[in-house]
Amino acid sequence: MTGPRKINTMFSSIAKRYDLANRLLSGGKDVFWRQELVRAVYDVHPDVVLDLATGSGDVAFALADSLPSSTKIIGMDFCQAMLDEAKKKKQIRGGASKIVFRQGDGLALPLPDKCVDSVTISFGLRNMVDRHRALSEIRRVLRQGGHLFVLEFSQPFPWLSPVYYFYLKLILPAIAAPLTGNKPAYKYLADSITKFPTRQALSEEIFRAGLSMVTSRPLTAGIVALHQARNLI
Repeated sequence: MTGPRKINTMFSSIAKRYDLANRLLSGGKDVFWRQELVRAVYDVHPDVVLDLATGSGDVAFALADSLPSSTKIIGMDFCQAMLDEAKKKKQIRGGASKIVFRQGDGLALPLPDKCVDSVTISFGLRNMVDRHRALSEIRRVLRQGGHLFVLEFSQPFPWLSPVYYFYLKLILPAIAAPLTGNKPAYKYLADSITKFPTRQALSEEIFRAGLSMVTSRPLTAGIVALHQARNLI
């Protein structure tokens, strides 16, 4: 398993080209996936949102554009280089004043118990070396009745699997290499997606971490899934 230090170094090396690579490699679908997440968060009317593994801040900014101006958004990531890119965006964007970006490790969140209404994590749970610990930390900081939203790669519908895995393992790294200068980072991406649990298995992991009312919805033929859960303790 790739350790936290290597993952941090990997994301630091691709931070400046991260957004461009996401758009091209997903065929622009990352925008649609993010919109689905934001719609789900909007429906629960949170006052304080933690966007964990915020990266370059795209989800945090999308939330800021959709949620009321009174909503506080904390964008947190353990990779400073990614946070630097998010802060650059914040300087040139209007309406982002309610976002606070700060460094923090998802395995030991620098936040008190029961301090946020919702937690979002998009394409970051795969990179946690201990998912149970990360999910337990999320439950710890969620207020009673609070909501978790996990947007993550999943296993596609069977009819798509052969083409999808061919793309992941051969085409995606070949495109990413000249784009980002880091082919191993996207080989890691492909491997981490291939080995990631199914929607059903991840739902069980979320439940075992103490969260309730776990649901999942496949997007784009199951390539991505949106999981939701609540902290009722």
